Amino acid sequence: MELEKLSCSLSICRISDISQADLDTDMYFLAKTDQEISLVCRTQDVPEGALRRDDGWKGFRIRGELDFSLIGILSEISRILAENRIGIFAVSTYNTDYILVKEEDHEKALGALLDAGYTVV
Repeated sequence: MELEKLSCSLSICRISDISQADLDTDMYFLAKTDQEISLVCRTQDVPEGALRRDDGWKGFRIRGELDFSLIGILSEISRILAENRIGIFAVSTYNTDYILVKEEDHEKALGALLDAGYTVV
């Protein structure tokens, strides 16, 4: 399995209204529930007026399109990182999964994934 390092710094935010998110940027994740609106975006794109924000995240993307019948991909990666005491924030899209780790854990996460046999580009 191949993972791709994302080069940008990311932030995880809570916003009060979807209109605060810049939907013209090339990378963001937006989720709305009955309790909150969450936005993951490049740190430089955090909207002014965000209710809360947590900066300092780096990401890995699982390369390729994952079939919905595939089981355990995200759980295996999270297990490897958990065994190395690395917390994650996971986001899934229709095609694939993204695993975010704090910047200070990024090199440690990279090493753990490489040691587990993952290819990281």
